[in-house]
Amino acid sequence: MIELLGQPLTAAVLGGLGGVLLGLAARLGRFCTMGAIEDLLYGGSSHRMRMWGLAIGVAMLGSFTLGGLGLINIDRAFHLTIAFSWAPAIFGGLIFGYGMALAGTCGFGALARLGGGDLRAFVIVVVMGLAAFAVLSGPLAPARVFLFPRQLSVGPPDGIAHTLSALTGGSVPMIGVALGLVICALMLSARSFRSDFRMVFWGIIAGLAIVSGWAGTAWLAQTGFGAQTLMSHSYAAPVGETLLYAMQGSVRPLSFGIGSVSGVWVGAFLGSLWQGHFRWEACEDPRELRRQIFGAGLMGAGAVIAMGCTIGQGISAISVLAFSGPVTLASIFAGAAIGLRQLIVGFRNNPI
Repeated sequence: MIELLGQPLTAAVLGGLGGVLLGLAARLGRFCTMGAIEDLLYGGSSHRMRMWGLAIGVAMLGSFTLGGLGLINIDRAFHLTIAFSWAPAIFGGLIFGYGMALAGTCGFGALARLGGGDLRAFVIVVVMGLAAFAVLSGPLAPARVFLFPRQLSVGPPDGIAHTLSALTGGSVPMIGVALGLVICALMLSARSFRSDFRMVFWGIIAGLAIVSGWAGTAWLAQTGFGAQTLMSHSYAAPVGETLLYAMQGSVRPLSFGIGSVSGVWVGAFLGSLWQGHFRWEACEDPRELRRQIFGAGLMGAGAVIAMGCTIGQGISAISVLAFSGPVTLASIFAGAAIGLRQLIVGFRNNPI
């Protein structure tokens, strides 16, 4: 496959396949972080949050199973090669979560909405991608590096499974598999959730999509001709990378991230057609658009600072039990809760 397509295109195809599954999960299974938080805090339902947790458990179970079989080297996962730091995980997560509340969705959710014809989501995607690259390698990069310097992990990876292994003497893959099973069991403990076949099915599919990312990039790293980082899906910097590729495709190679972003859009588009829900939508309220643009900018900046979004840190990083994953996800949840509270109560007479 690599000999036929070349490594960049192969990486994009592998990313695209997992992205399509995530896009379908978003449209057909209503797999959405913002929706899960809203349902839990204000809708009186934990089903979509359990769906998210099930995806985490399945991804963790699959990732550490592959690690135990020697098919991937968990230690080389991107999130485990960077030394964990509390400040960027918490600060970046809070900013991302707050921006997510203002925008009404995360980057992944915006791509899924765009696949259904929502032009407001197009604005969110573009602004978020530009903001991410401005902080990653643009004019705001020096400030980020100064305030939140990154260091490569020295010694054992900064991972929960690796720490528990050092304390107990158990193997890293077995600890990861056991924790994944526990999370899946907890999510499925509610009978009402178990009876919702659609949510359970698409939660599992979303988790397997993350596993496919680890498996695909590990295979490329082992058999390809060029360097390949062991990574899975994320939708912050890859969105900006995709925008740059759209403008500079002749001088920029394809990548796993570009394929993943494109795949989510394709999957969401196919899902909206299947449901008969595709329709063009625009924003008629300039105040709403202004709030969404501001939120999208915060999401792009926050995701780069935290090195991941709701998918990148919230599922991919947790699936390999990087310390940054649960800390960032909790911070995103807190930021979103603050933003929702302000929108519902504090901003009634003073909208952004």
